[in-house]
Amino acid sequence: MSKRTTSGQSTPRKKPKLTSGQNSLDRFFHSSPRKTATGGRQETESNPKGKHKLKADCAAEIIDVDLLDDPPAPSSHRTSTVQPAVPRSPTPKTAAKFSGLTLSSITLDSGSAVPGYSILDIDPLSLDLTACPWRSSSPAPFSFLTHLFATLSQTRSRIRILNTITNGLRMLLRYDAASLLPALWLLSNTLSPPYSAVELGLGPAVLHRAIQHISGLTSAALKTLYNKHGDPGDVAFEAKSNVRTLLPHPPLTITGVHGGMLKIASAKGEGAAKQKQAIVEKLLIAAKGEETRYLVRSLCQNNRVGAARITVLTALARSIVLTSPPTLNISIAGESRYHASAELLAQAICDDESADEARKRIGAQMTESEALIKKTFVQRPDYNAIVSALLEGGLDGIIDRVPLAVGESFCRPSPEFYWLIPIAGIPLHPTLGSPTRSLDEIYERFEDLPFVAEFKYDGQRAQVHVWAEPGVTHVKIFSRHLEDMTEKYPDVVALMNHIYETSPDKESFILDAEVVAVDAEDGSIRSFQELSNRARKVQSSAEVKIAVCVFAFDLMYLNSKVLLCEPFRKRRELLHTHFTPFVPLGPGIARFDHVESCGSEQGRDYVEEFWQQAVESRCEGLMIKACMFGEVHDGTGPHQSKSRRKPLPATYEPDKRTSAWLKLKKDYVSGLGDSLDLVPVGAWHGNGRKAQWWSPILLAVRDASTGQLVAMCKCMSGFTDTFYKALREKYAPGSDNCASRNIWQVETGGLKPEVYFKPVEVWEIRGADVTLSPVSVAGIGMISSRGCSLRFPRFIKIRIDKTTEEASTAEFLVQMYKDQQARGKDQTGADEGDLVDVDYESVEEADDDSANGGEG
Repeated sequence: MSKRTTSGQSTPRKKPKLTSGQNSLDRFFHSSPRKTATGGRQETESNPKGKHKLKADCAAEIIDVDLLDDPPAPSSHRTSTVQPAVPRSPTPKTAAKFSGLTLSSITLDSGSAVPGYSILDIDPLSLDLTACPWRSSSPAPFSFLTHLFATLSQTRSRIRILNTITNGLRMLLRYDAASLLPALWLLSNTLSPPYSAVELGLGPAVLHRAIQHISGLTSAALKTLYNKHGDPGDVAFEAKSNVRTLLPHPPLTITGVHGGMLKIASAKGEGAAKQKQAIVEKLLIAAKGEETRYLVRSLCQNNRVGAARITVLTALARSIVLTSPPTLNISIAGESRYHASAELLAQAICDDESADEARKRIGAQMTESEALIKKTFVQRPDYNAIVSALLEGGLDGIIDRVPLAVGESFCRPSPEFYWLIPIAGIPLHPTLGSPTRSLDEIYERFEDLPFVAEFKYDGQRAQVHVWAEPGVTHVKIFSRHLEDMTEKYPDVVALMNHIYETSPDKESFILDAEVVAVDAEDGSIRSFQELSNRARKVQSSAEVKIAVCVFAFDLMYLNSKVLLCEPFRKRRELLHTHFTPFVPLGPGIARFDHVESCGSEQGRDYVEEFWQQAVESRCEGLMIKACMFGEVHDGTGPHQSKSRRKPLPATYEPDKRTSAWLKLKKDYVSGLGDSLDLVPVGAWHGNGRKAQWWSPILLAVRDASTGQLVAMCKCMSGFTDTFYKALREKYAPGSDNCASRNIWQVETGGLKPEVYFKPVEVWEIRGADVTLSPVSVAGIGMISSRGCSLRFPRFIKIRIDKTTEEASTAEFLVQMYKDQQARGKDQTGADEGDLVDVDYESVEEADDDSANGGEG
């Protein structure tokens, strides 16, 4: 295992790959040379060994940016020493398993990631909380969070990651509960919920100038470091390694770093760039050793520690079970079913037989608490509200104290964070659909249970919140990913105001719907690409160029009543009763309708005919939804076995791929449409479980006029683990079949793989539709200024009977698109140009419909 040094010199490391979120950082060190204070140009000065020297005027400069902003912190914070906690010896039980939960007592091979702190990745029950790991009564230093980040970066073990975050949060709960909330935001690479308007807004140029000013290096020197490391945090660490200041600086704190980032986000208007740069420089000056690396990564909002949302929520729940915050009433913690008592914790680390029973009890508390925290979060995805409730009243009753909210307008005072965060309208995570392959599979699983089949429109999923205050009606529209897109749809806002004003029986409601582009005259469905061309912000409904219809399919909240626990049949009845279709008489207001649907009671022949209508229309397919509670087969064994049956929830399940919602998409059904014979020509490094393999794979067609291969789409569907392994062996890095440069002269257009494959084989690929692409150049100029791509490509098999000269041509691809247009199947939705690899082991976080944000 690699060991990261905290000395002035950086340990040689393999250049990490750039994630899709880092693409903009390629410009990080590419700015043109800047003029010096004397009016001259900065030049690169290198010694014969290639090490960059500091310019004389920069080397002599003593930098102190404290005067640029707030005055120095009180002297009590001016400590450069860290009081280390004495690590407690692990219990003889190296692992304890209970209720599906594993608490491991493993440790890092390299010991503490940052000197002065105890090891964090041990069994949480073995963590010693008797001594504060930093100076007592002082705010938690950023170096402690850096220690946590560095520990996480040294492992991919889920147990170690979970243990590390749990133990870190326990330390904060015990000795500085005020730092818990900012630590969670920094862990999650965000400053606020996605629906909030708080954005860091820190561009690469500002970071570049700040690092250059602090380090004294030239732009060329920083670019060389970036080419060497590929990560801005590593660049800043090495650039600052030799910088010394005459005056001591107060150590960074967790709240201070988060507060500085909030200050950066609040800097607006003229001179904002200089204000942001001054704040960044102040933080960089105070950072020491490894703090510099993770400070810059936090400023880039890419800390690279692999702390997924589900993992953070699980760790938060476990930390609260094991460590009650000091602000919590002792009587509440002692009587709580969720908080482990001191006696129970002491018993769990004993060596006698009672320890196993104690660990089982604690494991049960953790399991129940994790479910409670996750349920609370998906209904109210806001760390601010959840942490505040936990510190005040613990886990008991938290789902009632942090409920699903419609139109809650308030400001949360945060003296540590320097300003107030206004929030109005809080979305919940939507229910997601599980894929299925055929109607036969649906009938086999549901048996006699009633269901509804709905058109799966090719639009943008929208969660619409409407509530009223005296004299004013409020409307908020959120995307599938909880982003506020109200300004994008002023015509939908006008529609909701009309519905509210003409229906006195409605006080407040939350609708789940699909916003679809339609013809303004007859209301016929238009393509997703037309909807995607709509501006992100439209000043007024009069400026709307592309008409839309809101197709509602669920109702989660009505007149202050939460409907999540009601069966779909009742929610659907309320939706149809209280909301009627609406066609506007003029422009500037959207249409409203219910999704087109049919019920299973109408017979299988009717449902199959309805499916054919979906296939032949501009829909993606069908959504199949259970009407009432029951049991279904899980599809893993004989249906006669009762152990193979599981409950079927007809409730609204936020952030879950439930078996009660099944999606049957055109591209899931084998035998639909023509397949293509494509050539694999490149790939990207996989993420998560696929990190050791190539995924996704770049595929190409052949240009018949030149014989050149032209890349057209990425594919990561239809492969098995065995296939991935064989593919990695065939296209091993450094082999004759794999190169880091495009030595086989494949035209890739806007698709830039991390490695290139030698064109040696042909794959049969099937997809949903051919789409116009902003990045593909296959067939460009034959039908438009854009090339063609394949939507939702899926691997079928290797065509061993074909050579690359027999691969499908760009002309054939264009003809498929024309035929598709002639049949009225204009599925020109977003192509897979920005396809990101997904670890499907975390199915609740995976999202195979991210291309268009549609239902399911």
